[in-house]
Amino acid sequence: MTPAEAPVAGAPDAYRQLASLPLAIVMLAPGLEIAAANPAAEQFFGQSLRRLVGRRLTDLLDFEPHLVNRINDSETPVSAREVNVVVPGHGSRQLDVTVTPIVDEPGWQMLTLHDTNAEALGEAAGGADNTVLRAPEILAHEIKNPLAGIRGAAQLLGRKVGEKERALTSLIADEVDRIAKLIDEMQTLSRQTLAPVEPCNLHEAARRAVAVMDAAGGKGARIEEEFDPSLPPVLGSPDGLVQVLINLIANAREASGGAAKPRVVVRTRFASGLQLHSTVSGKPVRLPIELRVSDNGPGVDPAMREHIFDPFVTTKKTGQGLGLALVRKLVRDMNGRISHERDDAKGWTHFRLHLPLATEPRGRRREAEREAGAGGGEGK
Repeated sequence: MTPAEAPVAGAPDAYRQLASLPLAIVMLAPGLEIAAANPAAEQFFGQSLRRLVGRRLTDLLDFEPHLVNRINDSETPVSAREVNVVVPGHGSRQLDVTVTPIVDEPGWQMLTLHDTNAEALGEAAGGADNTVLRAPEILAHEIKNPLAGIRGAAQLLGRKVGEKERALTSLIADEVDRIAKLIDEMQTLSRQTLAPVEPCNLHEAARRAVAVMDAAGGKGARIEEEFDPSLPPVLGSPDGLVQVLINLIANAREASGGAAKPRVVVRTRFASGLQLHSTVSGKPVRLPIELRVSDNGPGVDPAMREHIFDPFVTTKKTGQGLGLALVRKLVRDMNGRISHERDDAKGWTHFRLHLPLATEPRGRRREAEREAGAGGGEGK
């Protein structure tokens, strides 16, 4: 190695570099046997390195036959974009797949997987959505003033007309309220100012969200809790978290309403290795706390799944298509991420929320450092 090729003194070693990458990276031994994997790969498969090592790649991923043949040719690089791959227990995913031979190591390969359906972590908070949604923020004040006048006029008329006409004035007032609520949601989506964050108990937020829905007459499946009581506080907005959970749980209850035995499960766990590399501050943030809201409803139309977090996209007859867009905005404001996954084999829909720790205890910090260097601990 020449001086020009030598690494900079004190630079992180190769293991730490691979552990920090957001892409799932797997080292394959001859015969497509998994020899090593970074934390992002553990997250992708939902299994720890200990469970992955020694298993054949084709036992974990169901590739199309022609792609398997190409990967089996360990001397030829493979690059495939947006291919449908079945992940047992997680349904079909659309992935970008690259496989490259390891120099001077016959039969050994490096595999990278990128889930094109997952939310892009590299987007700056707000991203392009704010550019698109700036107009409502600017016009909201001008629109709300006349709306308030219309509502007041309708209420005054309602006091002077008969019972038959009063139904029309009530209709006017109700429609004004609906439009005002829509404008409020649009303002939230386009707002540049971030809500202050503080340590939050994720379980308290979830229970508060359920209590709010029950108090408002919410109906549907009973919420099943699978909470890890050892989880430390997350860094977030208390009100923002409750709003996110109200939207996700309400959607899950509604989606599972037609099932023979409707079920909604809220699960929390420590998911090591997940890292958000682009934030407002420009500093990487680890996202080790996962909250998952799952339901056994029919799921989102496959044609809509890639766009469910976009504004004005909805499959509901009465929906405005802003609920999940608002959820994504609130989660991004907390430096978190949210993703959607459909498990067609088991008939479950999952929304996964990942958030940063409020403070990282020393034990957790040492554990994370060990996982970054050695590939992680036991997963679920």
